[in-house]
Amino acid sequence: MTIENWTQRFPGLAKLSAETQNLLLDKSNVISVPAGTTIFGPGNSPENMLFLLDGTVRVQQVSETGHEIVLYRIHAGQSCVLTTACLLAFEDYSAEGICETDIQAAAIPRTVFDDLVAQSKQFRDFVFAAFSKRITDLFLMIDEVAFQKMDVRLADKLIALSDGQDTIATTHQKLSVELGTAREVISRQLQEFQRRGWVEQSRGSVHLIQRNALENLAGHNH
Repeated sequence: MTIENWTQRFPGLAKLSAETQNLLLDKSNVISVPAGTTIFGPGNSPENMLFLLDGTVRVQQVSETGHEIVLYRIHAGQSCVLTTACLLAFEDYSAEGICETDIQAAAIPRTVFDDLVAQSKQFRDFVFAAFSKRITDLFLMIDEVAFQKMDVRLADKLIALSDGQDTIATTHQKLSVELGTAREVISRQLQEFQRRGWVEQSRGSVHLIQRNALENLAGHNH
């Protein structure tokens, strides 16, 4: 499949020399994957570095007891920091990546990635800048899980997932995965929000009635 110069969609790659960009274009393979596909998982070794051109990928961790937590999402114009880490350390994946939508991505073979990291300072800077930002995000998430109250975290997540709309297509189970807790905890907290008149629940969706109240609880107006 052919596509325009996809490196221009990534500010860090757009700054690379024409020679390096041409190498990426020549060696890359643009792939399309349908929604719901697991593109990597625990025990797999990455063979390619993926640069997401369209769509969203959810990266989540699953514990031995079956509990799940969303670590982060990869959006168009981003690369996968977990893949980066595994490529650099020659390790297998410790989490799974699931396509939330149909996606399109540029796949760079491991050998090309290794050569560019070794030979191109600009490419190396791009890789580690993205890596550093995601690590910072993960530390913030750890702080939230460890220290923030669940009602604050749930309010914040509902605002984020609403994307400016009043209705969120989700379930208690999906929200529990987002927040790394038990479904029953989410159910109890949503019932409390509903008792306060902040939300209304129906099968497969949550309706935001008092967005300002949720924003105040989440600290968005501070």
